[in-house]
Formats: sequence, structure tokens, C-alpha cells
Amino acid sequence: MTTVPQERRLVTPVPGPKSRELQARRTSVVAGGVGSVLPVFAARADGGILEDVDGNRLIDFGSGIAVTSVGASAEAVVRRASAQLADFTHTCFMVTPYEGYVEVCERLAELTPGDHAKKSALFNSGAEAVENAVKIARSYTKRQAVVVFDHGYHGRTNLTMALTSKNMPYKNGFGPFAPEIYRVPVAYGYRWPTGPENCGAEASAQAIDQISKQIGAGNVAAIIIEPVLGEGGFIEPAKGFLPALAKFAKDNGIVFVADEIQSGFCRTGQWFACEDEGIVPDLITTAKGIAGGLPLAAVTGRAEIMDSVHAGGLGGTYGGNPVACAAALGSIETMRELDLAGKAKRIETVMKDRLAAMAEKHELIGDIRGRGAMIAVELVKDRGTKEPAAEATAALAKACHAAGLLVLTCGTYGNVLRFLPPLVIGEDLLNEGLDIIEEALAGL
Repeated sequence: MTTVPQERRLVTPVPGPKSRELQARRTSVVAGGVGSVLPVFAARADGGILEDVDGNRLIDFGSGIAVTSVGASAEAVVRRASAQLADFTHTCFMVTPYEGYVEVCERLAELTPGDHAKKSALFNSGAEAVENAVKIARSYTKRQAVVVFDHGYHGRTNLTMALTSKNMPYKNGFGPFAPEIYRVPVAYGYRWPTGPENCGAEASAQAIDQISKQIGAGNVAAIIIEPVLGEGGFIEPAKGFLPALAKFAKDNGIVFVADEIQSGFCRTGQWFACEDEGIVPDLITTAKGIAGGLPLAAVTGRAEIMDSVHAGGLGGTYGGNPVACAAALGSIETMRELDLAGKAKRIETVMKDRLAAMAEKHELIGDIRGRGAMIAVELVKDRGTKEPAAEATAALAKACHAAGLLVLTCGTYGNVLRFLPPLVIGEDLLNEGLDIIEEALAGL
């Protein structure tokens, strides 16, 4: 197991000479459409630190986009995955099955919301999980229409691009997209015209009205929503919105799908973000934090819905790879043993307190939001007009990177700085990262 010293260290500019040399090699052979937030090439990573090939150690507020929640070389993940590698790397579960796949499905049945009978199917990526959730919902309901929401993100395949709200960089030039996808308003409290206090009731009424009148509830197979919208800007739907949509789905025989790919596995201070308002989804899609960095995804749901698909209708060559399944069992073991849901809540307390103090000094911060270790600030040019400050957001991220703090941006308007630290990050590193953000804000 890699042991990386848990301290920030800058020995060269960021990126350093070895990273720049690798970047030149990359440019000649890697497709230009594959981007990177920060072109420093990783050598080692663990806990709250990412060490690059030049020996710089950066504080990690990204976790590989909410993937390495247990750290990038967690002991249980490495131990279990290594043991599985020594036994066999692959048989294809659809050819000759193995226990690890079954055990992951058992854990998912235990951990996901609701006490009903549940079954799972395993895949490789979040987009693949969402796409299969749509297949399952259509098979079960014998309907075709799928409802998604403004600011939602669900993946990069053709179907999931259609489900995704944001054009650039995800959809531009890649159409035509899959049909029978309908988009309705989401309860974005910070930008709701009549204020956040009215947002949940008004947005849910508006969404339900549009579904009923423009699509017809009887034609809808699935309603798909992220309980905390990730790429769209870490938007927490205003209270009451998710319960109203879930009730509407239940009353009309619609499969309610919680896309927990970014928000799941202790990230928001609960095992799953939909638990915050007691939502029990019919299907839940997971990936990212499930396996400590190895590619694995799942659709978990009511047994009768999952079993509606004919034999052979679900699967994929690599879906539920045995090494990835072993890693997932190690990741879940770590989350339980270290109470990472509790650690996420502590991260929220520290971050929100510090960010609120920064907001008192800097008018640029329009909103602080999120839960657990899924926290964001929305930056605006003017708090009255709420005009997005995309350039300032990019400049702030760049300043953080230069100082040795890896941060990510997001948001439909490109004006949200998002924080996804590993749940195992030390509080000293967490505060040091916040110090860097404060210094960078002062320097804008």
C-alpha cells in the first residue's frame, strides 16, 4: 500500500518540468477532446494528498470527481483487489459467475434506502448505469417517455447526453440524440424568481403540470433526478420538491430513479443523499464512490422492477468485473469502519463555517450550498442581479492550483467552485486548503 506524507509540498511550479514533458507526449497521442482540469501527472495519491511526477504534493479537493472517497490507495481496497488479481482478473459474470458480484449486490440491498426486496445489476460507469435504469423502467412500465430536469447531468453516451441539460462541452455537435426525453424545471432555490422559501412548492407544481399536460403521466416510464445535482452546480433541490415528485411518480405508476452517482456512498453525510427527505426510490444508480477508484456501477431497485427484464437483456462483458467488485467490498468496509458518513458531516461543518466567514468579506460569493463533503460556492458579479462570474471562478481555480490545491469548477453557467475532498482527509489539510481559497479570493 502506498503511503503518501499528508502534507502539501511545492518543489516546482505547477505543473512542473516532468509534467510538462508528459503533457507534450500526451498532446501527440491522446485525442484533443479528452480534457484535464490540471495537467499535473499523478505519481502517488492517498488520504488528502496527490503527489505528482515532479514531487509536488497537492491537497486534493476533487477525489477524482467524488470517486476516491476512501482515499486513492485505501488499505482494504488495495488488499481485497490485490487478492482478487492473484486469483483471476475476469471470467465474465454472464459466462461463469463469481461470489464477489453477488456479495456487492447483497451489500447494495442492505445499504440503499427502503426495506423492500431489492436486486441489482452491475456495470462499468455511471452513464451505463443510468442507461440501463431507463431500459429497466421502460421494460417494467411498457412506456417510453423519460422526464429529467434543468441543470441535470447523467452521462456522455447518446441516451445520457439526451438526459443531460448542459450543451457545452457534453452535447455540442454530437446529435441527433435519443427521443422521448422531456426536461422540466428543478427547484434551484438560489435562482428561483420568488425566492428559496417558495421554490419547493412552486417548482414541483410547475414540473408536475408540465409532465401532465405536455407528456401525459400515463406515458412516462421514469422520472430521473440527482438528489443533489452535481455537474449542474451542486444544487440541492428546495425542500419538498423531491417528495412531491416521488409521490407523483408513485400515484401514476412511474419509476422514480435517484441518480446517486456523484452524491452516493457517504458523500453527503448519509449513505445516499435521497435519505435526507426520506425518499425511497424505485431504482437508484450508483458509481463513482462505490469502488475506491476502480470502474464499477450499479442499478439497484425493487425486485419486481429489476426482474421485469427478460433473461439476457442486461449485462456487458466487463460489468461487475471481479477486481472492481473486490475493491467495492473494500471501499464499503472502509466506509463502515471509519464512519465516513460522520466524517462527511464534520467536513461540512468546517467548510461551511470557513466559507461563510469568507462570504462576509467577499461579495463575489453569492451562495454557499451542499451537504457533507459535497460543498460549493456560486460566484456572482453582483449579489443583487446574481450575474454569473465565470471568469472569476476560472481565475480562482487557477490560483488554487498554483498554490497546491486541486479544486474543480462546475455549474450550468460555469460559475461554481465545487469541493469534493476525500472523506478521509485530515482536518489540518482541510483547513490549509481553505486557507489557500481565502488567499486566492483576496488576490482576485
